[in-house]
Amino acid sequence: MAHKGKIQLSFVIVASPDLVEEGERLFRSHAPWMEETHHREGDKALLSYDVSKAPELSNPMDPNSAPTGNTSFILSEIYETEAGVADHMQQAEASWPDFSAFLEWMEKCKVTGVAAAPIINSLW
Repeated sequence: MAHKGKIQLSFVIVASPDLVEEGERLFRSHAPWMEETHHREGDKALLSYDVSKAPELSNPMDPNSAPTGNTSFILSEIYETEAGVADHMQQAEASWPDFSAFLEWMEKCKVTGVAAAPIINSLW
């Protein structure tokens, strides 16, 4: 399903070895909370939710480059409209038990991301 014009929340969170276990725990908590609380239809609909994890590489353009020892967590959520992102943020603060722990963990990691970006290209 193509998502052109939809809204993407996307973060790359790079965790040092001592922070990986906490990241794994947080995302194990995050997924079921997302499934239980997020809209599936309408302007707040969550259309796609993915979390991936891989070693951070010394050269991200070379899959054969040496790992740094850190781990990259990649979070991607796609919503029907920006109202879905706003709803997500409001719900996270109000009802996800690990919200504060997630923010504290992210403060210890290197984080790059965008909370709400319109998708300009999308296939299938």
